[in-house]
Amino acid sequence: MTLILRWLSRWPLAWLHALGAMLGWATWALSPSYRRRLKANAALAGLSAAQRRQSIAEAGRLVAEVPWLWFMPPDERLGERVRWQGGGLIDDALAAGRGVLLLTPHLGSFEVAARAAAERYAKPITVLYRPARKALLRKLEETARARPNMATAPASLSGVRLLLRALKRGEMVGLLPDQVPPLGQGVWAPFFGRPAYTMTLAARLAQQTGAAVLLAWCERLPGGAGYTIHLAPLDEPLPANAEDDVESARVINASMERVIRALPTQYLWGYNRYKSPRRLKPDAGG
Repeated sequence: MTLILRWLSRWPLAWLHALGAMLGWATWALSPSYRRRLKANAALAGLSAAQRRQSIAEAGRLVAEVPWLWFMPPDERLGERVRWQGGGLIDDALAAGRGVLLLTPHLGSFEVAARAAAERYAKPITVLYRPARKALLRKLEETARARPNMATAPASLSGVRLLLRALKRGEMVGLLPDQVPPLGQGVWAPFFGRPAYTMTLAARLAQQTGAAVLLAWCERLPGGAGYTIHLAPLDEPLPANAEDDVESARVINASMERVIRALPTQYLWGYNRYKSPRRLKPDAGG
């Protein structure tokens, strides 16, 4: 599999995106459960049929661009492939000595966003991730994400401690707050009008460290032309009371909705956002 991924990584980005669109439609055709979930989630947000069709292709493009990103030579930079809107918000926070918490939904090219931030700001960024179950894929993830100024933190108690330390040092942290957390690490809050189990981690990180909280999303441009990273503040401030988890989750979900509505065709509507939380496994980390 590694050989195939390396071979694909040499393709032009436009070719990979064309292949990805076909993969997206193949997944749609072959998986009834994926079709049902995508249709139901897209209907909650009021997507048109055309928007839903485009989102199927974009989901495949997300997968197809992974080899290009993961196997990029260590000395190669994203550089001019990435454009920024609102990048000064990070500059201002870092200049003030504050940590920066970047929140992005499962939208666009979220892995590109973290890599680009590490390049542009020459400041460490730690990204929360859920390790793959298969050992080979897990090793590929770890190797591919080992880039200058980039660190990863597993979705565990030890990983949370890494995020806290990074923010207290005035560094950047990235996470996906629409990821369903383990049981006991979230609350039920509305998301497109339906209760969704929502992590409390994002708000607590900000409240415990005084970090600046920014919305970040990476828009995939057509024709392999690159990406635009958008940055914006939360739609409304988090509650001052750090124990008000439900209100904090509502604020973050509302901001996520606004970002998704700005680019609905690049959200992963097939993601099982409304599933019940899993039980937390014992943390092997220290």
